[in-house]
Amino acid sequence: MWNRRQGRLRTLAFGVEELRRRRREREAALRKARREQQLVSKRLLREDAPEEVGGQSAAVLLGEAEVQQFLRLAQRGTDEKEREKALVSLRRGLQHPDTQQTFIRLEGSVRTLVGLLTSNRALLQLEAARCLHELSHSEQSAVAEACLPATSYLLTYLSGHSSDFIELCLYTLGNLIVESEAVRKQLLPQGIVPAFAACIQSPHVAVLEALGYALSQLLQAKEAPEKIIPSILDSSLPQQMLRLMQPGPKLNLGVAMEFAWCLHYIICSQVNNAVLLTHGALPTLALLLLDLAGAVQRMDDVGLELLACPVLRCLSNLLTEVPAEVMGQQMELRDERLVAALFIFLQFFLQKQPALLPEGLWLLNNLTANSPTFCTSLLSLDLIEPLLQLLPLSNAVCMLVLTVLGNVVEKGPAYCQRLWPGPLLSCLLNTLALSDTEVVGQSLELLQLLFLYQPEAARAFLQQSGLQALEKHQEETQLQERIHALQQIAATHG
Repeated sequence: MWNRRQGRLRTLAFGVEELRRRRREREAALRKARREQQLVSKRLLREDAPEEVGGQSAAVLLGEAEVQQFLRLAQRGTDEKEREKALVSLRRGLQHPDTQQTFIRLEGSVRTLVGLLTSNRALLQLEAARCLHELSHSEQSAVAEACLPATSYLLTYLSGHSSDFIELCLYTLGNLIVESEAVRKQLLPQGIVPAFAACIQSPHVAVLEALGYALSQLLQAKEAPEKIIPSILDSSLPQQMLRLMQPGPKLNLGVAMEFAWCLHYIICSQVNNAVLLTHGALPTLALLLLDLAGAVQRMDDVGLELLACPVLRCLSNLLTEVPAEVMGQQMELRDERLVAALFIFLQFFLQKQPALLPEGLWLLNNLTANSPTFCTSLLSLDLIEPLLQLLPLSNAVCMLVLTVLGNVVEKGPAYCQRLWPGPLLSCLLNTLALSDTEVVGQSLELLQLLFLYQPEAARAFLQQSGLQALEKHQEETQLQERIHALQQIAATHG
């Protein structure tokens, strides 16, 4: 009798370990898939109204002769006012894609613009920079390449005194950086990283936002992990970025959002995230999330989702690289308020931005995967039922909810006793009625774990016509092994 029981326990243990192994492999694949990059974009800093007096569009198509005339007047006009007016007219023309092509085809056009950019006339410098900014926003890579001679000067002007001019140079550089590898190759040895590290000390919010944008564009370059991110990690930028993301009265949502995306790209590169951990990235992000959840509760939530999204991603991806024992040493990550804050965001996203629900659930998954403490928090705060209510929303949300529930169930019998009796079993039976194979497969694994640890649940499953629910999927090859295993366990305990 003793030997038979021992053998059965060994089989049971193997079943649990096999299920855990499968779950870890699937989660590793999910983590890799979720390290997606934000699609690159360009920004336009334009003070003109989109339409001028009389309803005429500000973007004017200029012919070659007109472009030449405006360039000539900008260089040799009778006075500074006439020269500035010519550059304004040229700038409005450069808002038109065809004018941009005409401009770069003209020999010496960019050289003339660079000459005006480097002149000692502040107004002409500003208008020349605005012309370059219009060119930088082009969707044609050839236009960005044509601006290459100006980039060194734009970089130099980052150390100037005019915050407006620095902001304009940063947005222009950001647009050019993302478009042209040649631009990046020129600027890296010329010191773009130290220049950015100096800019981040600026007291001007507009400059910091522009810097965050330009830095995020640089970080998304295909060569960033090898040639850019190591230099950034060796600079003061990571510390300063985290400083600007610390919660408090000085926190600016726009600035924090830009640098949260920068942090996201660095973390996703997996170059050396230990540097970020050393600088306190985990507690900073956790405290920021708590602060944002408080703002949601106070109904002071305008635009919060724009910051919450990259913060959630940063925390989620960073947690996958932190050993469980190290995570336990972080006071901010032992605080069950973090789980409560996540559910505040889940409710917020459910009402205002349902597309962001997976971001919160993915962080919840990474928190509970290796932490009994956070699984306990889910149970002690009575958050299982709110979690179950998200199951019907979409297949993607359903998969993540099931994964989180699996994290709780696999912690053992004591956790399963808190889940059943309760609504879990009936909710899982509902998911078995779905046609999505992945969702059904995840539900089967969760039921298998639950039955192994809580045999009474298997009997309830049989009483609620669970086997009939399985029959719908008998012909699906990828589910047959799991269905067979579940049928065996249910029959044994039923």
